[in-house]
Amino acid sequence: MQIILLENILKLGKIGDLVEVKNGYGRNFLLKKGKALRASKENIETVNKKKDELNKKNNKLKIEFKEKAEKINNKNLSFNKEAKDSGDLFGSVKPKEISSAFNDQLKTEINPSQIELKQEIDKVGKYKVKINFHAEVSALINITVNKSETN
Repeated sequence: MQIILLENILKLGKIGDLVEVKNGYGRNFLLKKGKALRASKENIETVNKKKDELNKKNNKLKIEFKEKAEKINNKNLSFNKEAKDSGDLFGSVKPKEISSAFNDQLKTEINPSQIELKQEIDKVGKYKVKINFHAEVSALINITVNKSETN
């Protein structure tokens, strides 16, 4: 499926780019969320006319996200989880849990979809996690997983 991007999307393209994506991704995510339009002559002309307006909107969003990223960059989140003697957790730490920890510990709202886990957090220890706010704005946070004390 060919689409025209209405915003910069990480690993896909910039505003106004004509890209080829899988039907499901295009239909169920990009088109549904208003991030793209189907590629047609009319839509291409429309996007070219609105490109400046879209770029201004994108820059405004980028500035907001930069402020948010600076606020949380290199912050620490800690989790107390039940673990085996070997340090393996009984359940891994998921993006949804990290997202709610942001609300509780740092009073900042982060969507689970913005959290990029390079590895599964399934052992006691320290981890670095990347938060993607925007195609060009991200932050790194430190996550510490401690073994909870059970009697």
